Amino acid sequence: MRGIFIVALCCPTLALAQSENEIGLTIGLGVQSAPSYFGADSNDVGPTGSFALDQLDFNGLSVGSGAGAGFSFGGSLRYIAAREAVDHSELQGLTDIDAAIELGGGLRYVGQNFDAFANLRNGFGGHDSVVADFGIDFIQPLGSQWELRAGPRALWGSEDYAQTYFGVTEAESNVSAFAQYDAGAGLVRAGLAASLTYQATPDWGVVGRVLYEELQGDAAGSPIVQRKDQTSVSLVVTRRVSFGF
Repeated sequence: MRGIFIVALCCPTLALAQSENEIGLTIGLGVQSAPSYFGADSNDVGPTGSFALDQLDFNGLSVGSGAGAGFSFGGSLRYIAAREAVDHSELQGLTDIDAAIELGGGLRYVGQNFDAFANLRNGFGGHDSVVADFGIDFIQPLGSQWELRAGPRALWGSEDYAQTYFGVTEAESNVSAFAQYDAGAGLVRAGLAASLTYQATPDWGVVGRVLYEELQGDAAGSPIVQRKDQTSVSLVVTRRVSFGF
């Protein structure tokens, strides 16, 4: 989707903190090429960002994602840009969809050379429905500063989600080139993700990422869809920061 795409993931574990109250964050800013909307046959280029809570030490407790292997729980956030028919001649007659923010949480398991996650989120704004995404990264260090990650991805959406982005109402059908279409809940897309990280210093890094997905089920059958395979590419500069409070 055109616009800023932000993912926030923090995976808390609890332990005794040994220092003053402190917070550590990794913030990223970069550029992304992504489909103009779900099912588009062209990509738009725009800014992208990332945010992760690495460590929070507060009143003797430590919460963060740096505790190593095992299960942890954390938050998940995704931003979806607005879809406006005026920007895409092929969508004329379809109702505009406002930008949406999805908030939720999930489980993460870090093992030896792999990192698996499952998140559940609810949308606000452009859609008020439930989505869940799943994935696993297989990790291959490439020396002391480089790391390669790759693995499968999948996203499930509720009926309201599918209908919002892939359905065509009777009213829309009457004023557009699309036949009426009802999209149901199910697997929306599945694919593969790969990223290459260069950690230039303990604080500064660069992450290149490629995501290839194919629309599935009712999403793939939607008359709105111009192309079922979707590819996103991003390059993000990251900065780790920490401060006491």
